[in-house]
Amino acid sequence: MISASALERMLGQFATCRIGVFGDLFLDRYLEIDGSYDEPSLETGLTAFQVVKVRSQPGASGTVINNLQALGVGKIEIFSMRGDDGEGYELAQALGELKGVGVDHLFVEPSRRTPTYTKPMYSKEGCGSRELNRLDIKNRESLPRKLEVQLWDALEAAMGQLDALIVLDQVSQKDCGVVTTSAIDRLKTLQMRYPNKFILADSRERIGAFQGVTLKANRVEVTRMLGGMVDPCPEAMATSIARLAMERCQPVFCTLSQDGILHSFPGKDPVYEKALPVTCPIDVVGAGDSVSAALSAACATGATISEAMGLAMLVASVTIHQIGTTGTAPPASLRKALAGFKE
Repeated sequence: MISASALERMLGQFATCRIGVFGDLFLDRYLEIDGSYDEPSLETGLTAFQVVKVRSQPGASGTVINNLQALGVGKIEIFSMRGDDGEGYELAQALGELKGVGVDHLFVEPSRRTPTYTKPMYSKEGCGSRELNRLDIKNRESLPRKLEVQLWDALEAAMGQLDALIVLDQVSQKDCGVVTTSAIDRLKTLQMRYPNKFILADSRERIGAFQGVTLKANRVEVTRMLGGMVDPCPEAMATSIARLAMERCQPVFCTLSQDGILHSFPGKDPVYEKALPVTCPIDVVGAGDSVSAALSAACATGATISEAMGLAMLVASVTIHQIGTTGTAPPASLRKALAGFKE
């Protein structure tokens, strides 16, 4: 578990950090439905759900941005795109409310839709709340070459001023998001040019394609990269990610959900950090992104890997207890949680 002194040291240093986030930016739109107002549709006979509140916030790489901002990171540079549509304006408005977030490299592309996750949240007295089927808006055509060049040129120009870079590949369809095949290939060269910069890659479908940078994968992804024959227990996973790090010659973080997190650097013994105790109910949506934010912010300050992982587990323990939203962990919540675990 992270010490109180290490936590305070990192929190004090975050304000001077500049972290880049290169990746797919979605709008998370929550529709709060009150079941007591349900109406039958005269036209279809189906129930017409009544939305009583709409909440919009940045999602996908926006969840990482939310978490970096909540931790107190002084400057967060976005490298992404949005459409010239209503969802895009909602997204821009939500980002504009976040202190320290730079949007100079959030390009507006009229030919693209703003990727959106619409999440209907249905509640009724005596029945609690539940999420209905999510409605997704995605781009299913390749990113325009002009936009791809703009994004990469902006990142290369800014890299020298960044303390860390998080790359989030959210879109499942190849080359339909911001993190294209070309961008993945060029990241290795970027890391070689800035060997002391911390670059963390996280990908929904293609984590194995990233070379030369630090990987953040989960148990399933590590198993896939090693050919499908991996014991899922933490002790066996430690051996597996050590092998993976050696084979690929790159550092690897492996998240183990309720079992914690592992890190392996090529040629060094793996480092393990337990997850902190949780109480039900929990909501794990966005937990992985909060871990990415914590690891990157900690490493940007020069923290040790053990300290970074300790912070990540503390952050995750806070965010998963926030129901019906992709949570964040501001300093006050972290201090309170840490004090509670040590009592």
